[in-house]
Amino acid sequence: MDGPTFRLQVFLRGFSFFRPKGNPNLARINRRRALFSLIARRITILKLALFIAGYVWMLSIPSTRLDRGVYFDENALQPGQVNTYWNWKEVHDADHFLEELETLRDSNATSEQRSQYIMREFLKIGLSASTQNYEFTGLHNDINGTNTYAILSSPRVSGAEATVISASWISRMDEGNGTLNLRGVATVLALSRYVKQYSLWARDIIFIISDGYMEGMQAWLSEYHGVTQSNIRAQRLDLSSGVIWTALNIDYPGHSLSHLGIFHEGLNGRLPNQDLLNSFQHISRRTGVSVVLYDHKDEPELRWLPESIRTHPEIKTYAAQARNLWRHVGYQASGRGSGVHGLFHQYRIDAFTMFAVPSAGPHGFHSLGRVIESTMRTTNNLLERLHASFFFYVLTSFDRFVKIGNYLPSAILISVTMIFGGLQVWVDAAWTQRLQEKPQTEGPARSIWIRRRRPVLEVVFTMLGTHLFGAATFFFMSSRRYQSLSVSSGFSTFTKQSAQPMQSAPFFLCLAVYLLPLVLPTLLRSHSNNSDPPSRALVLKAFNLCLSSTVISIITVLNFSLAACLAVALGIPLSIASSSSNQAIRIANYSFYVVLGFGWVLREETTKQMIWNWDVLGVWLLPFLCIVYFPLTLQAALVCII
Repeated sequence: MDGPTFRLQVFLRGFSFFRPKGNPNLARINRRRALFSLIARRITILKLALFIAGYVWMLSIPSTRLDRGVYFDENALQPGQVNTYWNWKEVHDADHFLEELETLRDSNATSEQRSQYIMREFLKIGLSASTQNYEFTGLHNDINGTNTYAILSSPRVSGAEATVISASWISRMDEGNGTLNLRGVATVLALSRYVKQYSLWARDIIFIISDGYMEGMQAWLSEYHGVTQSNIRAQRLDLSSGVIWTALNIDYPGHSLSHLGIFHEGLNGRLPNQDLLNSFQHISRRTGVSVVLYDHKDEPELRWLPESIRTHPEIKTYAAQARNLWRHVGYQASGRGSGVHGLFHQYRIDAFTMFAVPSAGPHGFHSLGRVIESTMRTTNNLLERLHASFFFYVLTSFDRFVKIGNYLPSAILISVTMIFGGLQVWVDAAWTQRLQEKPQTEGPARSIWIRRRRPVLEVVFTMLGTHLFGAATFFFMSSRRYQSLSVSSGFSTFTKQSAQPMQSAPFFLCLAVYLLPLVLPTLLRSHSNNSDPPSRALVLKAFNLCLSSTVISIITVLNFSLAACLAVALGIPLSIASSSSNQAIRIANYSFYVVLGFGWVLREETTKQMIWNWDVLGVWLLPFLCIVYFPLTLQAALVCII
């Protein structure tokens, strides 16, 4: 206690102006009461100001005022500091492999035939190669295939670490709708032949050609890391290597390319270390290949704006970065990630997808190979895992990003607003205003405030019941029973072929979700101990706001995009939830909150994909919506009717 701050306090207390009069502890309590009283009197204005600040901050995230240019934190990377040797001979090899792969495609070769051809080519090169058969036995038991992989052992070290170069058989073009990634596979084959000629590699290199789009790599990674997934029956890997540090996924669906796109979002909102992305974009631009974020090579059209506004440089930049941000939110909030690379993040492997944006030119195998080689040489310099740069960031462009401290407060402000609202309602629930029965003076009776009981236990059990109801809904949706009902009404498993729209299963599920909670008010009235219904509704609203605020605050750090969506969807609607004496208004409000929380089930493609993501990839979005998000909106719906 002998620091400079303590000495300053002692010095200031020597002056009567700074010395509190009377008991200092009592003065501190009075100041605290005065502050609480001020907040209580201005709570409505404070909540409105925080809401506006939070939503305006969210809209400002794409602005250049909040972002900055990317930079390197890991000095060992040294990107673009080597001479690359990939040349036209390797391009000829890639063209040869492409012709063979096109022949297999035209002959409708099976997955086993394709994998055997790829394994033979790896063996001809002199690599250790093998295949892995897999099948899913859960809801989607029609998914099966064969992965092919090869390992180039490092000639310089023991092979305790490894780097992965991969390509999936199906491209991520149009979110994996069936476009083949033949040139990506050919690039990996040509690259494996090329790197075998050199002894400069400081760690093992694993080449993987995964079957399907994401399911093949999920099976391979689960088996490689010894993770048991109950619905995967995968063959044990004959070959293995060390700890994987980085992974590069090659996606080349077109004839040529004009830009290289960066896809970096991982499973359940994870992101790779930013130094890996910065190295790639720096190398690519020095090689002469333009880089874009995702596949956005054209500026967004703003025809609805006056020409003087849409041609303004800041407006054009804001629109382009807002489009990138919207794409990022879609990938991160859904939890599915933006490509095969996203599966690596769950094992703490920094990975991203190099996406060759289809075009008539001017680049092809030659430029792509040089970029991949230089990126591999850069990661080859690492002495330890990437750790110095950011893991929490928002890319607004390929060379600009927003730090966590510049985007996180937007959702936190809304969360704080909700906790303030919950505390205000909690205080209001303890008091009720009634007319004075025996006025002490003549004249009209005055209203007085009296305390009333807050039914905490009833409300806690009510909230627990909503979450159990949500859990039951989730288990039903992820069961074979729901699958069979959906199939009988035209709902097929999540393959890329479109099916007839499902009708009966989602409709009856939504009907049950809508009608069953209506029984709760009757049960509460029949079992209540003379509890005041308005008090019960206020306590439920208070707990609902506090719980929602806590959920948003926690999710903000884990998955900011999901937290931002929750803040927008729950912030104002839950804050204005209230009961009404008009029965029609009460039912309308109840219906609004049920649709807000569960209306997504009626979107066929969205529901199919979420079930597929949970069953195959283990994405958390479906259980989160059913067990957390939907019960929060259902509690707000009950506030309107109890």
